[in-house]
Amino acid sequence: MERLQPVLAGIVTALVGFTSSFTVVLAGLRAVGASEAQAASGLLTVSAIMGGLAIWAGFRHRIPISIAWSTPGAALLVATGAPHGGFSTAVTAFLVCGALIVVTGLFTSLRRLVLAIPRPIANALLAGVLLELCVVPVTTLHHQPGLAVPIILTWLVLFRFARRWAVPAAMLVALVEIIGRAGRSQLAGHTLAPTLVATAPGFSVSAVTLGLSLFVVTMASQNVPGIAVLEGFGYEVPVRPTLIGTGVGTVAGAALGGHVVNLAAISAALCAGPDAHPDRNRRWIASSVAGFCYIVFGFAAAGLSALVAVAPAGLVETVAGLALLGTLGSALAAATSESDALLTGSYRDAAVLTFLVTVSGISLAAIGSAFWGLIAGLLMVAAMQWPGGRMRRDRMRRDRMRGDRMGGDRMGGDRMGDEPLGSLGGEVGGAGVAGVGERAVDVP
Repeated sequence: MERLQPVLAGIVTALVGFTSSFTVVLAGLRAVGASEAQAASGLLTVSAIMGGLAIWAGFRHRIPISIAWSTPGAALLVATGAPHGGFSTAVTAFLVCGALIVVTGLFTSLRRLVLAIPRPIANALLAGVLLELCVVPVTTLHHQPGLAVPIILTWLVLFRFARRWAVPAAMLVALVEIIGRAGRSQLAGHTLAPTLVATAPGFSVSAVTLGLSLFVVTMASQNVPGIAVLEGFGYEVPVRPTLIGTGVGTVAGAALGGHVVNLAAISAALCAGPDAHPDRNRRWIASSVAGFCYIVFGFAAAGLSALVAVAPAGLVETVAGLALLGTLGSALAAATSESDALLTGSYRDAAVLTFLVTVSGISLAAIGSAFWGLIAGLLMVAAMQWPGGRMRRDRMRRDRMRGDRMGGDRMGGDRMGDEPLGSLGGEVGGAGVAGVGERAVDVP
């Protein structure tokens, strides 16, 4: 039985991951102008590429490197909507994102630049991107209670007693409702066989900025936490080849509709933990099996896309919103955390501004709100760090407190609290994005 343990862990990982978030991927691709066939091609493509990369990484490095599609990236596509130029523009954005990931893998300086984005800003951007999908269950419950109630109740019960299976069960209920309403007549005209559809890229400024936004969201909410998860289980992650591999995979799949592939975080924990196998040197089998299962599941993309096409409005997005609630909660909490009492207040203001601009949905110069939200937050951080700004005053105040503490210790006086000096937080510019959206960000 122990020999089968990593195999079973891989199957469960893929089953939960795929069924929990394929709706987000299809919703994202359709939102940026993909047809039913193009969306099905995109889902098949990302499934095959991430599965192939997971198998290669497992056999090559003998560690459980799980690869996933970017669920937050797909949510960003939903929030962005159809760009000028249609799906061709989105394909160019996928190419730009993949190229940036490759460059990040090649150059350490760019990795440091990405890590320099303050964690509250990155989390606020992620929360703003996710909010639109996460409110859909509420609006669907209001407009179509007969359809929404069974889905939400199923999710709620399973969330309480078997959280891992809550979203897959809700998706199963939704599929039953779709099939029951559509019937054979509506499905008869749809292609169920797996098909790849190529789309020529179309260049525009909005494609570049959308690609940059996809890159930031993917790095902050997927790759950085994914590395942290593996390191937490004691694995030395081959960051450079992994980033280059996922970037090349993203570029290769862009024309076929695949948006982004990246390191997994939650899936990584399922495959890298002791539940996968007591022997940590055999856990790579779990991630490799999961990769194989993703390829198999990908061949159902056309059928799933057909069901989504005939689904009542908001039904599929309801399941997608439920799948992302945990991620939204984690992102909001991290964006407004008070753990760094002297510094976070300054970042909190910038994070709130980032969140508000992102959820506003504005489009300036054909550039979406996610990009402007990031720019607004970073500009506010820069303004607060300017001489005489609030962040600089906070830093000076912290330094004075640190001096008072050290002076008190030398003089035998009382300390100003029981926590160590390090609990006051790091330097203002040193807040990285590690830990962004660590709850259910990446499913799969």
